[in-house]
Amino acid sequence: MPSSLTLHVVTPVTGMSLPPAAVPTAALGPGVSVTCSAIGDGPASIECELDQALAVPGTLAAVSAAARAGADAVVINCMGDPGLDAARELTSIPVLGTAQTSMHVAAMLGHRFSILTVVDQLIHVDEAKAASYGLGGRLASVRSVGIPVLDLGADTGHLLAALTEQGLHAVRDDGAHVLVLGCTGMLGLAADLATALVHQGVSDVPVVDPLPVTLHVAAALARSGVSHSKRTYPCPPAKPRSGYEAVLGASSARVA
Repeated sequence: MPSSLTLHVVTPVTGMSLPPAAVPTAALGPGVSVTCSAIGDGPASIECELDQALAVPGTLAAVSAAARAGADAVVINCMGDPGLDAARELTSIPVLGTAQTSMHVAAMLGHRFSILTVVDQLIHVDEAKAASYGLGGRLASVRSVGIPVLDLGADTGHLLAALTEQGLHAVRDDGAHVLVLGCTGMLGLAADLATALVHQGVSDVPVVDPLPVTLHVAAALARSGVSHSKRTYPCPPAKPRSGYEAVLGASSARVA
């Protein structure tokens, strides 16, 4: 078991690198440090399939750079998990997406879970992602608060009220036993939402905050010396990948 760990958080949008102070490092245990980066080129937020596609090259570059710099695990800080499978092909250290991880944790905590996402356009995206992760039958619903990602920080009180309203519908109307915050831009609101639900008479529904949960899982995997299977995510075959030398590094553009 390593005495110290470095976890790297990649935020796959431009201009929104997570400040290290926002990461709950102390809760991860002694000897764990967290570094953060954002992509240089791509979307300002991810709210559709196009945004996800445009975020992938920068995300892969950041994952590759973190692995070369000695990170013990990488977390992709977005509920779209852009480039997750490709990133696992690029490296042998654990690479976790907040969506895949938080959904599986939610499925362990209760019979059915609901995701509280940002905008309606992402409802079908989240439904498809849950199905691709083998959790379609455990997903009670995806509900939208109707607030774009870039506006989440404008009025926290309004956001919490919208989360509470949709969370109550998810529990009472859709049969959710666990709630998952559907955007990592909602970081830190899980406890407030749980408290707001208690005030509405719902005291027995866990709320999963994706980034902290994923960091804990990443740290546990790194400490255990366990990573993704290279049978599932084999190294890419050697071939020219023209134009991507600057993105992945000269050697990675040809072979992982």
